[in-house]
Amino acid sequence: MKELLTFLAQSLVEHPEAVSVTEEDRDDVTVFHLTVAPSDLGKVIGRQGRIARAVRNVVSAAAYRQSKRVIVDIHEN
Repeated sequence: MKELLTFLAQSLVEHPEAVSVTEEDRDDVTVFHLTVAPSDLGKVIGRQGRIARAVRNVVSAAAYRQSKRVIVDIHEN
């Protein structure tokens, strides 16, 4: 799922080399911290959070197929 999130984020931004994803395990949930360049933050979030919501839905659907729970946090570099 980390690779999926990285691919989606790099496809959206102007500076794909600045995209990084770190993984943190908490109890029964995996938290992915997506970090992008400050100039690309708006492109990843989208208007009213629509793109961020879509990215979270895709990653959650992939996790559901593996019987896992995930959270995606978006940060600027």
